Amino acid sequence: MVTQHGIKYAVLLITTHFGDLVAKVCECLLRKGPLTLQAIVRFTELTSSQVKNSLLVLIQHNCVQAFILEQPGSHGDGAKLNSQYIALFNNIIHRWRFPKFLTIVSQKLDKQCVELIEALLLHGRLTLKQMSDRAKSAQNEGDDVILDAVREAFIKLLNAHFVERCPAAEPVLTKPTEEETSARKRVPKSAKILEGKETLEQRVLEAATPSEALRFLLVTRTEPAADGGKDENNSSSMTVGKKRKLDALESETEGEATDEQVVLWRANFEEFIRRLRHKAFIENVRACLDDGAVIVISAMLEATRTAEKKVKTENSEVESIVLKRYGRDAYRMFRLLSSTARLLETDKIADTAFVEKKDTTKILYKLWKDDYLHMEKLQLTGARQSQFLLWKVNKNTLWEHVLDEMFHAALNLSLRVAHELEQEKELLNLPQDKRVNRLRKVRLLLESSQMKLDDAIMLFHDF
Repeated sequence: MVTQHGIKYAVLLITTHFGDLVAKVCECLLRKGPLTLQAIVRFTELTSSQVKNSLLVLIQHNCVQAFILEQPGSHGDGAKLNSQYIALFNNIIHRWRFPKFLTIVSQKLDKQCVELIEALLLHGRLTLKQMSDRAKSAQNEGDDVILDAVREAFIKLLNAHFVERCPAAEPVLTKPTEEETSARKRVPKSAKILEGKETLEQRVLEAATPSEALRFLLVTRTEPAADGGKDENNSSSMTVGKKRKLDALESETEGEATDEQVVLWRANFEEFIRRLRHKAFIENVRACLDDGAVIVISAMLEATRTAEKKVKTENSEVESIVLKRYGRDAYRMFRLLSSTARLLETDKIADTAFVEKKDTTKILYKLWKDDYLHMEKLQLTGARQSQFLLWKVNKNTLWEHVLDEMFHAALNLSLRVAHELEQEKELLNLPQDKRVNRLRKVRLLLESSQMKLDDAIMLFHDF
């Protein structure tokens, strides 16, 4: 779900990390959707070279995916293949979570693993040789020792699914079949509005992602074979408890670069978000139950990891926002409306929620004006004409609205942190005074608030 303030927040992140030109290309893709190179040049009014360089940066850092769209030709001509680029909003937002990802690795694995994942987060995509070269420049040990240490740490990361092979550079997205087209026509209009772009992004990512068997597979050509020679097809499987057979993958890896100098790897954001989701769920269980329940739930989550699905069941978070912003009466009315899919009349809400009728209308109007409720007017004709107001919670619309508010708050916090950091840098050039320490404390407080706000955003957007 990409909201307007979500786009602004994503663009700010890209601007901070890569500069204005790259951010301009990224914003164009976020607002316009998938575009060809020529279209991006036209919309951004940048040169072709500037756009190409910006796209290379965004692709390198997993913020944009290129793909080829197969389109029917005209006048009996064959299908046309059209290269396009799509911005990956989720991956852009994940950049703010890199410290959280590093913390997860540091709690599970050793320092060498943390350094490798930090390099991948910093550079986006690296080969195993590039990781080894980075390690060599930072250490004084022999090449073979460093290579073995890096490879051992890398295998640990693969076993934990913290890294994965990069997706295909330009997967071909074929035109939908007649059955798929018919199925799309039967989708309600509201669903198309909410899921249209996301569905295309999912199709692109699915086409680009390697199969599970290949995604976490490291194939090397330098391991000694049983006869003392070189084993040209030695396979190191990265799935705990399973042993991959290389011959079963020959058809899939044929023509695929398997050399450690060529195959590109990246951090697996999906795994990190899964672990953060588990952590949030476990902490919620811990607060409600005991440590025994936490152990059972943790084991269940680990055993069912492959069957997990995103669910939107964060009613309590929205109710908490309503309570803090509008008061306890509004909270009771909102809980009543969110617990049913039916439209409820104003007097019914007042009686059930034990709120004065004159106050009920005022509160409901306030919630409706701020996009927390949906309202319909019912006009009855007869001897006496009368009008009734009916209310309900439209969860799809509400979730988008609340998420947009959160992105707005994250955007404002980020701008404020940047402002405080600039002030702090300016004062550091002057003689030491108390203002520097005060500014540093303010910045740390704001950054802590950013982290907490991001936890809330993940509940609505990622979990």
